[in-house]
Amino acid sequence: MTPFVFAFALLVAVPVSLVLALSAMWYIWETGNTVLFDSFAQKMFSGLENYGLLAIPLFMLTGELMNEGGMTRRLINAARVFVGGFRGGLAYINLLANMFMAAIIGSATAQIAVMSRAMTPEMEKEGYDIGFAAATTAAGGLLAPVIPPSMMFVIYGVLAQIPIGDMFLAGVIPGLLLALAFATVITLIGFFRGLPMGRWFTRPEAMSALLRCLPAALIPTAIIGGILLGIATPTESAAVASLIAFLIGWLVYKELKPRALGEMFVRTAVNASMIIFMIAAANVFGWVIIYEALPQKLAALITSLTQDPFVFLLIVNGILLLVGMLIDGIAAVILITPILLPIAMNDYTIDPFQFGVVMCLNLVLGLLTPPVGVGLYIASSMSGASPWRILRSLWPFLLAVTVILVLLSRFPALSTALI
Repeated sequence: MTPFVFAFALLVAVPVSLVLALSAMWYIWETGNTVLFDSFAQKMFSGLENYGLLAIPLFMLTGELMNEGGMTRRLINAARVFVGGFRGGLAYINLLANMFMAAIIGSATAQIAVMSRAMTPEMEKEGYDIGFAAATTAAGGLLAPVIPPSMMFVIYGVLAQIPIGDMFLAGVIPGLLLALAFATVITLIGFFRGLPMGRWFTRPEAMSALLRCLPAALIPTAIIGGILLGIATPTESAAVASLIAFLIGWLVYKELKPRALGEMFVRTAVNASMIIFMIAAANVFGWVIIYEALPQKLAALITSLTQDPFVFLLIVNGILLLVGMLIDGIAAVILITPILLPIAMNDYTIDPFQFGVVMCLNLVLGLLTPPVGVGLYIASSMSGASPWRILRSLWPFLLAVTVILVLLSRFPALSTALI
């Protein structure tokens, strides 16, 4: 009966956090296990007793402070210095700016919303098809869950009980590969469809753009440098980055007003609380998985099909793609990690860092694929282009992601080389 309750609640669009908690409660009531019932609240709370989870609201706050402080616009101008003069220059600027923002925001949906507002009107103004402009922006959002920092990596690291800093390092090479694949797509589209020519900045313009960007560049430097050099944990780096973002926006760019902090704190708290509650509910739902021995049963089924780790990851990619089409990426990570990770590690000796990168990148594809496609609809509402018009221009980028996923599944070193 519990699987029926779980499936029905998902189909009627009950929030995933409530689905997990209610399914666990139904299972406890159905089995009459009073021991589990007595410790229900304690189990939920214990799921949050992890220092790494503090990074989630702090990275969210950093993104809010950057948007309010005018740093996003200056990062985009800096990207124009390096790639603005090529054919399809604004598309490359869009991609490079997305890489900068991915190293700060860490959330694909937030990044798509921010960059759609900033880049799509500019690209349309310079003669780009609005569907292609929105598709390029939406595809760039896929870099956020891979290039560190990443909220999905934080959550996966907590669930998998592995160092979050190492998980961030595992995403560096895949993130660069994905950006290179997207740049290749833009180059081919520019060659076959004749995208507008860009304009190089003059030397004074380039120097001005780079100088104005330097303070904003301190933020990704503080986040990634602190983690790579072992100076700070991801949580501490996020705290430092939010402080730097506030000081730069207030004292340097003078666009961030201290009176706006209250509203930003509230938005951050509301958005972070949804994720945190989902993790607490998932900790309780883990009981159902353990008592029903779901990983063991699923492992027996999959191992009867193949003993090859690569084939196993291809099967998992297919499953995750379907799941990502129906369930939000963060919710899916919380739901699937306890089930599939033990199988990957115990039955196929797959490195947890490789598995985490493959899983997070695959699930975030669901942001851009119907029927749910939250990122697709965000890009649509921000740009004014219909979702199907965006999707027509988006498919080459989705194909590029598929190629990268196959490479990451086949070659573990792409994820583990820097750890």
